[in-house]
Amino acid sequence: MEIILLQDMRNLGHRGEVVKVKPGYARNYLIPQGIALLASKGNRAFFDQQRKKIDARHSQEVNAARATAEELAGMTVTVAKRVGDRDTLYGSVTTSDVAELLASKGVTVDRRRIDLGGPVALKSLGDHTVSIDLHPEVTAEVTVSVVSAN
Repeated sequence: MEIILLQDMRNLGHRGEVVKVKPGYARNYLIPQGIALLASKGNRAFFDQQRKKIDARHSQEVNAARATAEELAGMTVTVAKRVGDRDTLYGSVTTSDVAELLASKGVTVDRRRIDLGGPVALKSLGDHTVSIDLHPEVTAEVTVSVVSAN
């Protein structure tokens, strides 16, 4: 199935491109989320007509993401967790914990945009670099310092 992307997708393509995807992915995710349009003749004409509005909205989103990235630049958040005998954490530091700490510092970030650097949460003491995907073109890094609460 061919679709027109309305915004950049990291593994799929850039805004305005016509790409082929599986029908279920287009019908169930991309089109309902407003990320893409079905690549019909009418939708192509509509997209060409609306390109200026879409470009303006896109540039506003990028500028807002860059402003948030500047706020996050060099920021360090500290998490106090209970620690066992061998300096192993009881539990872990999750993306929700990081999002709450950033919100307490005045920066609102969706927890799903936070990448802890692996498939699992942070489970050791020390400083960890966490990346935050604010926009497909803008990524910020924050240092999360995990300390003992004992």
